[in-house]
Amino acid sequence: MQDKTIKKDHNIILENRSSMSISGITDVDSFDEKAICLYTQLGELTIQGRELHIDSMSVETGDMTITGDIWSIVYGDRDKKGPISALGRLFR
Repeated sequence: MQDKTIKKDHNIILENRSSMSISGITDVDSFDEKAICLYTQLGELTIQGRELHIDSMSVETGDMTITGDIWSIVYGDRDKKGPISALGRLFR
């Protein structure tokens, strides 16, 4: 059986701590004006700040642009690529 998932590169471009472009997003967990939690090709990613806004998001390409006062970018579990991974771990 052939794997049909397309792996896209994951990149972050941060400009002046106020504008961010991200590629390789697989899912968005939660977001508000203080934190955006999402999943990328390389695991969990949390962006924290003030007055954060998701300006655009493409489900097809996995690209997102964020504006606001960005304070931190934190990667989490590298093995966790999306919400289904937690369930998948139970059946290993």
